[in-house]
Amino acid sequence: MSTTSSDICAAADRLQGFVGFNRKSGQHIVRFSEDSFGMDVADDSITPANEFVWQPVEGGLMALRRELLQILLDQHVDDRLVITTPLLVYMRRDDLPEIIAQRQRC
Repeated sequence: MSTTSSDICAAADRLQGFVGFNRKSGQHIVRFSEDSFGMDVADDSITPANEFVWQPVEGGLMALRRELLQILLDQHVDDRLVITTPLLVYMRRDDLPEIIAQRQRC
C-alpha cells in the first residue's frame, strides 16, 4: 500500500507531547505535559508536537519540516510521540520536496 501526502499530514497531526526550547542547553526537548519543563524552558517556547513540525510559508500555507521532525526522532521516544510509518516514509524520501499544505494552527 502506498503512502500519500494525506496519510503523512494526518500522522503529523496525531503527534503527541510538547516541544520546548531549553535556552541554557540550546536544545529542543520533549515532555508529555506542559508543566514538566521547569524553569529552563520559557512558556512561550512550549508547542504541541503536532504544531511544532509545521512552519508557515508564504500565502498562508504551512510546510511540514523534515528538520523539525528529525528533532523529534532524535529524542528516541517514537512510541510516546506516536511517530508512525507515514512520517518515517516521509523522512526516508528526501528525494521528494517537503509537503506544503493549507492548514490552520490549533
